[in-house]
Amino acid sequence: MKTKVAVLSNHSLMDKIKHFYGVDISKSFFDVVDQDGKHDQFSNDVKGFKGLLKFLKNDSLVVMEATGYYHYRLAQYLYEKGITVSVVNPLSVKRFIQMRLSKIKTDKSDAKAICEYAQATKVPLYTARNAVQAECLQLLSLQDLYLKQRTAVKNKIHGEKALGTPSKIVTRSLNRSLKQLEKELAQIETKLESLVRKTQEKQLEQLTSIPGMGKKTAMLLIVLTDGFTSFENARQLCCFTGITPTIRQSGTSVRGRSRISKVGNRKLRNLLFMCSFTACKTNKACREIYERIVEKGKSKKLALIAVCNKLLKQAFAIAKSGSFYQENYMSKLA
Repeated sequence: MKTKVAVLSNHSLMDKIKHFYGVDISKSFFDVVDQDGKHDQFSNDVKGFKGLLKFLKNDSLVVMEATGYYHYRLAQYLYEKGITVSVVNPLSVKRFIQMRLSKIKTDKSDAKAICEYAQATKVPLYTARNAVQAECLQLLSLQDLYLKQRTAVKNKIHGEKALGTPSKIVTRSLNRSLKQLEKELAQIETKLESLVRKTQEKQLEQLTSIPGMGKKTAMLLIVLTDGFTSFENARQLCCFTGITPTIRQSGTSVRGRSRISKVGNRKLRNLLFMCSFTACKTNKACREIYERIVEKGKSKKLALIAVCNKLLKQAFAIAKSGSFYQENYMSKLA
């Protein structure tokens, strides 16, 4: 996994970009709006992609939301044609729209909002994924699907038992489905580990040397960050995960307690939260943070979120230094 996601942070690159385009993409077509409000619509296929190329001007940045499979082909096509592309978090754009208090929602207005978002923020640049990373991401998507199906089947089994007289035929069928899903999930987990070890075995071993960091969490971190090449610092990684604190503010008044942003990868956030329980017992730095926050009268949940942040900072430091976890050394790095 050697591809990188750059960030529009250096002035030379910003100076080069003269035209911004927001794309709202769906299964069959996509809408495009430029910074001057010019709008067009194209079919979501190669013919439409070629039409978009004619629509674009030189030194352009095309920004679209991550929408599962729908955006992938267009992003890959434009990248291969030498167009600068950014794929952004839909929740980030949604928050941006909410801040503007916009109540009108159409495909055209969404594309316009994406364009404005690109001009107002530092957006990540898209790079084509290599075969291993692409397969890992597809496996993660399939894993999410099967996990949802497994939950649905388990709930159905529980519901049938609650009836008091569950049908034997229905119960057997549900149990077979559950068994098959468990088998598929185990195979996906094995394949994911095999792919990660194929390219980042040392990094996986380094990350799992962190007390409290589980193998599943470490693998997900490696895949989602492309071997920690996608972020310039640990704070960006924490923002991506959605565990940075946010404060609700109106004018000069601050309302309510600070909360985590939750604009990020929910799966990674949940895994980290589970890791935080173990880290509080086995990771000295994490335990000290937890105890310090609780002693101040703060909630245990807030303390666990701080532990999640610490784990991410430790993971980032280890990935960048290429070293294994050392208790005294890590206190200086993270």
